[in-house]
Amino acid sequence: MMTKNVSDKSAFTQSLPEVYASIRVPDGKSFWRKMAAFTGPGLMVAVGYMDPGNWATDIAGGARFGYALLSVVLMSSVFAMLLQHLSLRLGIATGLDLAQACRQQYSRPVSMVLWVLAEIAIAATDLAEVLGSALALNLLFGIPLSVGVVITVLDVLLILLLQDRGFRLLERIVGGLIGIILLCFIYELIVSQPNLQDVLGGFLPKKQVVTDPNMLYLAIGILGATVMPHNLYLHSSIVQTRAFRRDLPGRKEAIRFATIDSTVALLLAFFINAAILIVAAAAFHTTGNQSVADITDAHRLLDPILGVKLAGVAFAVALLAAGQNSTVTGTLAGQIVMEGFLNIRLKPWLRRLLTRGIAIVPALVIILIYGDGSLGDLLVLSQVILSLQLSFAVVPLVAFTSRRTLMGSLVNPRWLSAVCWAVAAVIITLNGYLLYTTVFL
Repeated sequence: MMTKNVSDKSAFTQSLPEVYASIRVPDGKSFWRKMAAFTGPGLMVAVGYMDPGNWATDIAGGARFGYALLSVVLMSSVFAMLLQHLSLRLGIATGLDLAQACRQQYSRPVSMVLWVLAEIAIAATDLAEVLGSALALNLLFGIPLSVGVVITVLDVLLILLLQDRGFRLLERIVGGLIGIILLCFIYELIVSQPNLQDVLGGFLPKKQVVTDPNMLYLAIGILGATVMPHNLYLHSSIVQTRAFRRDLPGRKEAIRFATIDSTVALLLAFFINAAILIVAAAAFHTTGNQSVADITDAHRLLDPILGVKLAGVAFAVALLAAGQNSTVTGTLAGQIVMEGFLNIRLKPWLRRLLTRGIAIVPALVIILIYGDGSLGDLLVLSQVILSLQLSFAVVPLVAFTSRRTLMGSLVNPRWLSAVCWAVAAVIITLNGYLLYTTVFL
């Protein structure tokens, strides 16, 4: 890619200026007080790793192939921890989010292409989140999907209005919804009674994941659902909501605490993501219901198969919490991408309306044209699209954080750059193989 030798940041306003450096970091040496101040962005990012798109791929993978794809969930989560570390490192070291860095470092034609690809990724993300939330409302209350889409959008705009009362409040809302998801899936794991030995065996890599085209398709969908492009833009921005010292020692300390926050939150997301697949494998694959690949069918069959009355309700409640959470963070990511690439400054309410509109229109069109029956396939397809877009966010991120002229003394260590380039190579190779098998075989 063509690059520009630009180091002047004067043309860039602060990322998410209304909440920039709005959360105080206490002085002194108390580890736990500082850790508490930095806790929050990791949970916001972790939301993307348990959104409705993950549900679709994990349910399909668990029902069809048992625990075999747990190894992909584990690999994807490790990839996510590495890449989110690079994202927060970029934001803290440079004061730029990933979108701003692309606009600064690349020529205008290249940055515009990356902007379009980022918007496609966000549209695919939002599609899964809006459809998932609407589906949860349908499962719980019988609300038609088209009406559910509108309700979901109104809910998200209401929650985002609370951002004006402080970014901390938004983080607490997100954290509370994650707690609901966690409790629901602890219950699901208890009642589904998975075989522990089979679960542990599922985390070992298997050759069939690559050699079986159907398994590979779902594996790449899981990868796209887990390591999400919009999260790389999001994280590089929201770490800047902390009022850490903007000198070198302050930035180093911020990277350390933000990395702890991110890693712990993504471990929690890994547990939830794996739990979805484990419950699907235990409830459907081992009972001869391998054809279950749809969230609606999973909800309908959980109670009779497991012999309990609340499994389906807990499943739908967790889905609603996941959908609402992920639409909030997806809206923020849309704002970051639009402002960062285009340097457009709009009033907050108008900006949020535009970013949500990108998701509403495709969701309503798909519901009206295809109806309810194809939602499962569409959710999986949206995650495959995300995976195909992932390389166009990962490659710039690794390149920027490995560039001393941009990062200064906070540039990646050589070993970290080597590992992350290897991760990028795996992502590119898997996506290339998927395209080849789809087009030519």
